[in-house]
Amino acid sequence: MISDFLHRRELARIGREVGDKLDAHPRVQRIAFDDVKVPMQIYCYQNFMAPGECADLIRMIDADAIPSELYRAGAGADQNDFRTSYSCNLDRWHPDVLRIDDRICGLMGIDSRRGETLQGQRYAVGQQFKAHHDYFHTDQPYWQKERNKGGQRSWTAMVFLNEPQGGGETEFPQLSFKMLPRTGMLLIWNNMGLDGRPNPYLLHSGNPVTAGTKYIVTKWFRRGFWV
Repeated sequence: MISDFLHRRELARIGREVGDKLDAHPRVQRIAFDDVKVPMQIYCYQNFMAPGECADLIRMIDADAIPSELYRAGAGADQNDFRTSYSCNLDRWHPDVLRIDDRICGLMGIDSRRGETLQGQRYAVGQQFKAHHDYFHTDQPYWQKERNKGGQRSWTAMVFLNEPQGGGETEFPQLSFKMLPRTGMLLIWNNMGLDGRPNPYLLHSGNPVTAGTKYIVTKWFRRGFWV
């Protein structure tokens, strides 16, 4: 379909422009994968948030978190243990949230209207989010709703708010890569390939916490304006 082609072209453009901006930033590090032939756009920014800012968002998460919801997609998605964290959408217009939201959008050069509300997530001991993609699987029933709410997800931005005593890594199994939580660190990746198509290599999981509690905030961006 012509619209699908145009949407892929738009996603490819967003990927190029955000990648160029992040590559040029002196404090952003691009993570290299020498054994993967397909180009990956995964970045990290150490100390993106100050400890006090992280503590403020942790308090908000603790106040409003409820059992995390799950998009139904693919084998295993109906398992009760697939996503066992607690989460909440933070108040988009709270000054502390808006400041972080604007900082993420500014860093990436993405119009804030393309961004979903910042979501806070809490993982206690044993809680996890099994391997999944952040992009939408267009053969699933939920896609008919999501395609009219801004369309496909392009980039993911995740900030680690603390460091649990054990576990809680963000793992990309097809890349043989794990990121240990570090307070204030921002992890960013493009869910699309350079051609604007979903990148299956970006399968990732929130591994079980083995000691302490893990807190993160995640922001997803859409191809169009999120509504």
